[in-house]
Amino acid sequence: MNDNLRVRLLASPDPYICVLSARACKKLLTDDDLTQHDAEKDIKTIEQVIARGHESILEHASFTFYVTGVSRILSHQLVRHRVASYAELSQRYADAGKMEAVVPDSIADNPDAMTMYRRSVDDANATYKGLKALGISDEDARYVLPEATATAIVITMNVRELRHFFALRCCNKAQTEIRNLTDAMLLLCKRKTPLFFADAGAPCKHCPEGKYACGHPRAK
Repeated sequence: MNDNLRVRLLASPDPYICVLSARACKKLLTDDDLTQHDAEKDIKTIEQVIARGHESILEHASFTFYVTGVSRILSHQLVRHRVASYAELSQRYADAGKMEAVVPDSIADNPDAMTMYRRSVDDANATYKGLKALGISDEDARYVLPEATATAIVITMNVRELRHFFALRCCNKAQTEIRNLTDAMLLLCKRKTPLFFADAGAPCKHCPEGKYACGHPRAK
């Protein structure tokens, strides 16, 4: 487990924006619609939107996170989710030699593997610093850095994309580091707005992995 992983929720929406968006499809909104609402009716509206698969309505609400202590390997996987906005720590401007290296559990649990891993990371960092000492710019010296180098990233995703993201990356078949991240993000989302995420996560009951499924009892 990556003990350096930290996920902070920077911003979250008022769910009523999605309620208004749903109702705007059925009628011309009045001033009263924009300012007054019934909590029970609002909950039912969102539940119906999700149950009927009308999730374009959920694109009107977004969450923003600040994530630290993850590797460049993770960030490369993360940005494949294109319906999102990202701002990542730049190795052109930040001294990458001061960043820790993220260590996978399988390596951390194996003393011999850990010795090899640490030697490789230390050698890469020493080369990076040596290149900089020779006057090589940060943006060129960084070419020798391992993908294990820790990074930090701001992530903004709308609710529809988050639900899709959680379905893919909370799965046991997802790579461990990004699964740990999505588990932490999902927990924050459920605490903040359970209405949007009560059923979010890996779709074990209808697993799309087929013969490659993880074998979890819920996937059978």
